[in-house]
Amino acid sequence: MRLPPGLSLTARLALLFAALTASLLITVGVVIGRAVEHHFQELDDHELVGKLTLVANLLQGADAVLPLAERLSRLDDAFAGHDMVAMLLLDAEGRVLHAIQPGFFTPAQLAGKDLPAGSVPWTQGGHQVIGRAERITLQAGMEGHASSSDGAADMTALVALDVSHHIHFLDELRRGLWLGISLAAITAALLGWLAAHRGLAPLRRVSATARQLSAQRLDERLVEDDAPAEVRELVEAFNGMLARLEASFRRLSDFSADIAHELRTPVSNLMTQTQVALTRSRSTDEYREVLASNMEEFERIARMVADMLFLAQAEDGRLPGASEAVALADEATALIEFYDALAEAQGVRIVVEGTASVRGDRLMLRRALSNLLSNALRHTPAGGNIRIGLRHDGGEAEVRIDNDGEPIPPEQIERIFDRFHRGSADRRSHGEGAGLGLAITRSIVHAHGGRIWADSAMAAGTTRGTTTFTLRLPANLSAARHTAAPHGSTLESAP
Repeated sequence: MRLPPGLSLTARLALLFAALTASLLITVGVVIGRAVEHHFQELDDHELVGKLTLVANLLQGADAVLPLAERLSRLDDAFAGHDMVAMLLLDAEGRVLHAIQPGFFTPAQLAGKDLPAGSVPWTQGGHQVIGRAERITLQAGMEGHASSSDGAADMTALVALDVSHHIHFLDELRRGLWLGISLAAITAALLGWLAAHRGLAPLRRVSATARQLSAQRLDERLVEDDAPAEVRELVEAFNGMLARLEASFRRLSDFSADIAHELRTPVSNLMTQTQVALTRSRSTDEYREVLASNMEEFERIARMVADMLFLAQAEDGRLPGASEAVALADEATALIEFYDALAEAQGVRIVVEGTASVRGDRLMLRRALSNLLSNALRHTPAGGNIRIGLRHDGGEAEVRIDNDGEPIPPEQIERIFDRFHRGSADRRSHGEGAGLGLAITRSIVHAHGGRIWADSAMAAGTTRGTTTFTLRLPANLSAARHTAAPHGSTLESAP
């Protein structure tokens, strides 16, 4: 059955219930109707056979010398009170010898023609009749009948039964069944509609919630407890989608707020400096100095925008997926050479110990290590140490970067990987970073299937603290077996 395309799911289910119920009841009705009809046919056949047997017994069982008229009188007595039964007795030549309720028979039957064989139905005088014929042989010498050549008499008895009441009952039964089937189908459709309407209530709530969603109402959630098992997965998926949308929108809002906040200062500086420069005529050198200062601010803004775009790509899972064997000791050594002059100027000692190998994007991993090393240099006091420890631990490569210096307060340790977080004012005084380096590092580590965390505490018996950044990345074990450094190997940069 093809349903209209615009029909609702509730209506479809209701029609399906109605169709299934009607089909089932029609099948049951047909089976019952045929069973009742067959039962009546058996009863009618049994009645006809019984009446024919009665006729034969009355005609054949009597004394041979008994007149035919008396025997026929006995037939009348036997059929007395059976208003629904008729009998026609014909001789061998088709002449009517005797008739009981002849109105049941057709003119042709009364004329001795078209005598039926077996049980045959017909209609006569507004009656539905079924009849059965049987040949009867009587003994010779019976008065008033024709005899055959051997002295015996042949007759044909036709018994008819009025089955109009049976037909009427079957018609009423069929009408009752069709009426019952129709009412049952309508009831099933109503009950199906009600069940579907109540069962699909969670879907309507999903629709209502979806219509109410806005940027200010992303915290809406559907109740899962009262949802049917079939709809619970949809409700869970919908709530999960809302949670992801809320988280994404919150990140977007935070991103917009952060970038607006961080760009406000350099843009304000540029505007103020430009306005001051335009207040009066200045020399070429003075203008060149203003432009150089503006260029520094533009470079800062460009770096900030590039870093924010990098973080946006990382959060969307769109970072490059290059994979190669990366020896972290080599990358750390290259970074130490790059920062050697800065470390020497600040009186900071950098030490690298151990080896470790991973698979990933070399440039991204170098950037992550560079951000951590740069952060350590900014917060390590003169005469302090930075230690880079590399090792394999099971199936992971561990990188530990320790630096001496002021410990990070406990309330700040969980937030240092957030965008634009620069800690306390004392820690901000050590550098002018935009606060994106650690956030970028975390994104790179997560993109490589690793994790990163920080620990910071005051060293026992001293006035200085130690801050440790720990990275764990999936190790490149095949390369680790061939590149392991001798125990206690050390690379260092010292002032």
